[in-house]
Amino acid sequence: MHDVPSMKIMTKLVQGVLRVFSALPLGFHYAWAGFFAWLLRDVMHYRRDVVMVNLARSFPRKKYGELKEISDRFYRHLGEIIAETIWFGGCRNPERLHKKHLVEFTNPEVVEEAFHASPGVIVLNSHFGNWELTGGCVAFDYRPEEERSPYDVNDVIVVYKPLSSALWDDVMRVNRCAPVLRDGYEGYVSSANVLRYALSHRGSRKLYIFPTDQCPYRISTSNDVVDFMHQPTRTMLGGASIAHKFGYSVFYMSLDSVSRGHYEWSFKEICRDASAMSPHEIMQEYYNLLQADLERNPANYLWSHKRWK
Repeated sequence: MHDVPSMKIMTKLVQGVLRVFSALPLGFHYAWAGFFAWLLRDVMHYRRDVVMVNLARSFPRKKYGELKEISDRFYRHLGEIIAETIWFGGCRNPERLHKKHLVEFTNPEVVEEAFHASPGVIVLNSHFGNWELTGGCVAFDYRPEEERSPYDVNDVIVVYKPLSSALWDDVMRVNRCAPVLRDGYEGYVSSANVLRYALSHRGSRKLYIFPTDQCPYRISTSNDVVDFMHQPTRTMLGGASIAHKFGYSVFYMSLDSVSRGHYEWSFKEICRDASAMSPHEIMQEYYNLLQADLERNPANYLWSHKRWK
């Protein structure tokens, strides 16, 4: 067992070091991101075989040279994700985000309208773009205060998979939710507890953001097989099943990398009443939309994770 006082000291120490680095300008972080990407790709050979196999199976018509170019761009993107994530942890004041416009909503009104008209909303997200930024999503609304989103900060529930390291799980919880922590944010919910949370808060209208493109967990009792990137793909049904059970609206979320230092966050409606669709149908449509994004911007995805097992 871990020594609890020692774990707390180590957690505070790591958080303190990251807090110092996160205070530096985003441009500084991008300056070392390229070097770190080179280190991962060419020195450490971090999952290079996994990346190339995933790309070859997902884009069977592309030649080796094209796949290698996507792979190189992916590692540059991965370096930028790490840089952005560290910088993001220093955004305890949302004004820092507003000034930089790292992430910008393109059509928040479609989700806001559904939030008013439905008993709840499920937003299915993926490892497209920088998924580590979703915890502070309420702070990305740069509209005048009278025009901003109608929901309270704790109406937005960000679902996460706990990390195997308790230390890093706690560090990343604070880092991911940095811009909303001063508002007393309590909507960071483990995937293992989200069904219980949804049942206990059924009487309160909530917007859930679900990471959905991971391989089903070993303890998962509800999963399915869909077609994704030209291959059978096992998928989790948690978010889709909750939406189906409660008749929630469901949206696909795209976090597109437009340029270095700027993502566009957009939403596409999958259904307005998920009770009229099966969880399988919801997930197949989700993966159809994700595949369209990957075919348009293939380097903007986490190709190093073992999605197909």
